[in-house]
Amino acid sequence: MGQERKRVVVTGIGVLAPIGLSKDEFWTGLVEGRSGAAPITYFDTSDFATTFACELKNFSAVDYIDRKSADRMDPYCQYAVIAAEQALKDSGLDLQAIDPLRIGVVHGSGIGGMTTYDQQFRAYLERGPRRISPFFIPMLIPDIAAGQISMKFGLMGPNHATASACATSLHAIIDAWMILQLGMADYMVCGGSEAPITQMSVGGFNSARALSTANDRPEKASRPYDRDRDGFVMGEGAGSLILETLESAKARGAKIYGEIAGVGATADAYHLTAPHPEGAGAVNAMKAALSIAGIDPDRIDYINTHGTATPLGDIAEITAIKKVFGEHAPKLSISSSKSMTGHLLGAAGVVESIVCLLAMENATVPPTINNDNLDPQIDLDITPNKPKKRSIGYALNNGFGFGGHNATLIFKNASNL
Repeated sequence: MGQERKRVVVTGIGVLAPIGLSKDEFWTGLVEGRSGAAPITYFDTSDFATTFACELKNFSAVDYIDRKSADRMDPYCQYAVIAAEQALKDSGLDLQAIDPLRIGVVHGSGIGGMTTYDQQFRAYLERGPRRISPFFIPMLIPDIAAGQISMKFGLMGPNHATASACATSLHAIIDAWMILQLGMADYMVCGGSEAPITQMSVGGFNSARALSTANDRPEKASRPYDRDRDGFVMGEGAGSLILETLESAKARGAKIYGEIAGVGATADAYHLTAPHPEGAGAVNAMKAALSIAGIDPDRIDYINTHGTATPLGDIAEITAIKKVFGEHAPKLSISSSKSMTGHLLGAAGVVESIVCLLAMENATVPPTINNDNLDPQIDLDITPNKPKKRSIGYALNNGFGFGGHNATLIFKNASNL
C-alpha cells in the first residue's frame, strides 16, 4: 500500500477584489449582491466596443507598498504581494520561527504585466528602443509575482508560477497541495492575480467577441445564466491562500477555513477558445476531484461555477454538472460570483475558492445577481439575485481556461474535520 495522503487545509486568506479590498469587505459585498462593474477609468474608451469593467475601487498601491517598490511592479504583481501579505497575517504564522526553506510560493497569472506591456510599447513607438525601461521584462513576466512574494517575505521553499488562462490560480492551489503531499514544504502561499484592464486586453477580447457590450447598463452586464447574457465582464484583483497540513494547523492552534478534500485537472482537447459542448473535460475534472475526496456526488452542497455569462460556456458547465450529479443536481445550490466581481481571468479560481470557504464558514450561499430571465435551458438552482442560508458540508469550485484547461477543487467544512 502507498503512503497515506496528507490532509491539507487552508489557514489564511487574502483578497483584493472589485467589491472589497479585504476578506471581510469582500464577503459583505457578496452577500449584499454588489456589482463591481462601472465605466473604465484607466484609459479613454471612446473607440472601444466595451467601455466598462470591474476595477478595484479606492485602491492605491502606496497604501500597502513603499513607492519605490510599487513603481517597480506591474499592478498584477502589486495585487499579488498585497493579497499574500493579508493571507500570511491572517494565518498567524510567525515567519521568524519557520525555516525559510520550508515555506514556498505558487502564484500564477493568466496574462501577466499587461499594463507594463502597454506603457513600454507606447514608449518604444514614441521615442524608440532606448526608452524601453530596464525593468520592462521583470515587470512583465507572469512568474515575477511569485518571485516578488518570496523576496518580500524571505520564503525560500519551492517557488514557481502557473499559467493556464482562467484555470491558472486553481492550478496554483493544486500544485501547492501536491508540494505539501510530497513533503517538499510545510507551508505554501498560493493563488493568482490579474490586472488586465488595458487597451490591448480590452481590445483583444472585444475582437474575440468575448466581452459584454452592454455599455448603457454596466452594473447589470455580468449576467450568468440569464437569457440575455452577451459575454463576460473583465475584472481585476488577486487572491491568496495559506496551505498547511491538518496536523500542523491543529498543533499550532490555527484557525482552519476548510480542507482541500479533492482536486481534479483535465483537458478538453477540443478547441482553442470554446468549451466542449457536452462539458466532457469539466465532467472528468469534477469526477476526479470527487474520487480523490472519496465522497459520493450527493455530499456536495454548493458549487461556485465558472459561470462567465458567455452563451456557450454557461450551458456547457450546467450540462457537465447534470451529468456528474444526476438526481442530486436539482438539490445543489449553485452561484456565479462573477456576476458581482466580473471575470478575474487568472485570479478567478482562487478568488472563487475564497467564496467557497467563506460560504461554508457563514452557512450562506452568495447569489448570482442580474438574473432577470433565467435561460430556459438551465433548470438548476442558481441562487438568483439574493443569498440563501444553507449549511454547506462540501463546496466545489470549477475553473476553465482557453486552451481547454479544466480544474476543480472540493473543500470540506472545517467544522467536520
